[in-house]
Amino acid sequence: FYLTPPQVNSILKANEYSFKVPEFDGKNVSSVLGFDSNQLPANAPIEDRRSAATCLQTRGMLLGVFDGHAGCACAQAVSERLFYYIAVSLLPHETLLEIENAVESGRALLPILQWHKHPNDYFSKEASKLYFNSLRTYWQELIDLNSGETADVKEALINAFKRLDNDISLEAQVGDPNSFLNYLVLRVAFSGATACVAHVDGVDLHVANTGDSRAMLGVQEEDGSWSAVNLSYDHNAQNEHEVKRVKMEHPKAEEKSLVKQDRLLGLLMPFRAFGDVKFKWSIELQKRVVESGPDQLNENEYTKFIPPNYHTPPYLTAEPEVIYHRLRPQDKFLVLATDGLWETMHRQDVARIVGEYLTGVHHQQPIAVGGYKVTLGQMHGLLTERRARISSVFEDQNAATHLIRHAVGNNEFGTVDHERLSKMLSLPEELARMYRDDITIIVVQFNSHVIGACQNEE
Repeated sequence: FYLTPPQVNSILKANEYSFKVPEFDGKNVSSVLGFDSNQLPANAPIEDRRSAATCLQTRGMLLGVFDGHAGCACAQAVSERLFYYIAVSLLPHETLLEIENAVESGRALLPILQWHKHPNDYFSKEASKLYFNSLRTYWQELIDLNSGETADVKEALINAFKRLDNDISLEAQVGDPNSFLNYLVLRVAFSGATACVAHVDGVDLHVANTGDSRAMLGVQEEDGSWSAVNLSYDHNAQNEHEVKRVKMEHPKAEEKSLVKQDRLLGLLMPFRAFGDVKFKWSIELQKRVVESGPDQLNENEYTKFIPPNYHTPPYLTAEPEVIYHRLRPQDKFLVLATDGLWETMHRQDVARIVGEYLTGVHHQQPIAVGGYKVTLGQMHGLLTERRARISSVFEDQNAATHLIRHAVGNNEFGTVDHERLSKMLSLPEELARMYRDDITIIVVQFNSHVIGACQNEE
């Protein structure tokens, strides 16, 4: 099944979104110029989500990618709720009081976030009241705990992640008299999601990561070339520290059964995630909730089984690992992406492809044919193709789309092969998942002038 270039483009561009940070009086005051984001589904429906918002009561911008498993319910809930929890955690005491008083007296609330959303990114309206009540309980507790100090960003991120996960768990245990909502909160809790979130405020960049999505900084070296700096670590069996952490938290007798075939209890790839109460609740609690839950829940095989060797839950946490980076003028962009991207591309290639796309300058790598015997004719073909590619490279108006094109269409020579792209994009739904995962990418572009000026002021 062959797709024409316009058909390929319409598939690749279907979910793209761009946001430019507005200038004030013709001047940029933000360290963020703007961002591009995009998603390419492999699952139907897609299990990835993305979010971006400006914090209106504090400074800074929040951006995040969320990778769901066992369905998209948890990723959906986290994508619409987590930023509120983070924003509330960062608010000063007076602002929290103002918001609580407004709710008390039925006045309009101060807006906390300005969302930057693609029309396809929806909010579950039915659950909004429930979600709001849980959030309000959280800020009421923050008011009661008033320490008088402004929250440290790292602490705020950790508290927000843990609190939201706790609320997801509690809502599912309490249930809801409305059967639709009851089923929704249970689906959210029994499915799972990883999250990788960035908070950018001036030169301060914090990345909070739970699971195996990744954050990477694109740095432009003095000679104009590009390098990648990791701003997150995967929480999976490939991370020795993570394996050690899990083993420390459980009795010695369980050491052999904790990680099997590179999965937690032989089942779960990420070692940290939201939801996934199958790996957090006691067996008694799981049985009680499933038995008293709606009938649809019993039809879901996932809720019925108990993981093997399940003795000392919880085995899973949503607590994020937070990495701080102070931005420098040579830090040009940040890429946040779900593992669908990193499974197909090395971070060094990601840095180069995005860097060249953003600056329009191509450092011609020598054509590598890696061990292939290449005739002169084939070499000529490769060079011609490369020349054509440079002229067409700017057909993408979005850096995330440009990256997806490479992730899905690259051939063994590192160039986008239209035929390969066409094949990969025309795979039927049930096959697509065997060849690739959902891919979600946000590329944040930094403003070097503002970052440089911030440094000079200090």
